[in-house]
Amino acid sequence: MSAPWIAEYVWISGKDTYSDLRSKYKTMTNVSIDKVTLKDMPVWNFDGSSTGQHRGDNTEIVIHPVAMYNHPFIDNAKVILNECFYPDGTVEKNNTRKIAKEIFDAHAEDEPMFGLEQEYFIFKNGKPFMWPENGFPAPQADYYCGNGSQVCGREVVMEHYQACLRMGLKLSGVNAEVAPSQWEYQVGPCIGIEEGDHMIMSRWVYAKIAEKYGLDICYDPKPIKGDWNGSGCHMNFSTKSMRMPGGIDAINKACENMADTFIDDIKFYGGDNNQRMTGAHETSKLSEFTHGIGTRHTSLRIGNDVARDGKGYFEDRRPASNIDPYLATARLFTSAMKYDGPSVSCLEPQGWWSVVEAEARK
Repeated sequence: MSAPWIAEYVWISGKDTYSDLRSKYKTMTNVSIDKVTLKDMPVWNFDGSSTGQHRGDNTEIVIHPVAMYNHPFIDNAKVILNECFYPDGTVEKNNTRKIAKEIFDAHAEDEPMFGLEQEYFIFKNGKPFMWPENGFPAPQADYYCGNGSQVCGREVVMEHYQACLRMGLKLSGVNAEVAPSQWEYQVGPCIGIEEGDHMIMSRWVYAKIAEKYGLDICYDPKPIKGDWNGSGCHMNFSTKSMRMPGGIDAINKACENMADTFIDDIKFYGGDNNQRMTGAHETSKLSEFTHGIGTRHTSLRIGNDVARDGKGYFEDRRPASNIDPYLATARLFTSAMKYDGPSVSCLEPQGWWSVVEAEARK
């Protein structure tokens, strides 16, 4: 028996992949914390009737450890990410990680690499943090990458950034966004399933910090109506062939491929995304598919440096801030490569889908 240490088991419950991240703690004595590996972590369970995940009278949901990290808040502790299963061993219906991992494992030779740009608002008491009690702050202009009294929430943002790095998550940067109390952090570059794992855990870190300060992290794509930017989660993507000399041909081919599937692709890019993707505020229209070099009003963007170097990556600018990172990355990868991907049947239908489809047919 080793000296006791703490394992915090984290899982995704049924509501979404940002506000419904659950966890509980387990005292570990079977192996010392400095020698523990993922294989040492036992399978555990929880009461699915309390999270809305149970099926029938057997309410138990079984959680299988899939990744382990340093704990950013507690000494002598680890954080364990888990997948959910029913007691008979079948996959719990909201376990989208399983879908994505099977896809990435089947095409591991492509080495799909992602970098996701998570935008969000910091909220307090149902409104953006530090906004005036009545009315609105000054119009958008001085906030993006700004420094000074007009910037809201930097201390909270930096606490999140540093906690994620202590944990071992691959955050590559942070910046203030176009609206006050709107921020962005970048997750990646990561290969395959690691991108979704690190995004989920970064959201979990923010949930913990928001709990500490009585705040909310808002991932709504358009939380403030009117002349204010929405929040996206732009996805930067490449395969091994795209990163090789001459990879621009593979990038152009991927863009062509995605023109064939864009109507279904956008369904994987977040709920209520139609409110954000209107053709204004640096967005394209969901009913149209476009791409260009250095453009920010198109569906896809190829950077000027990529066009110059003839290799690299491209950016899909359509995903919303509230994406399921497992499904979104898997769908982008498979559509770009013309592989079989996640089915629309695994999504909850949204009313705006048919409207966008009708506009696209015009």
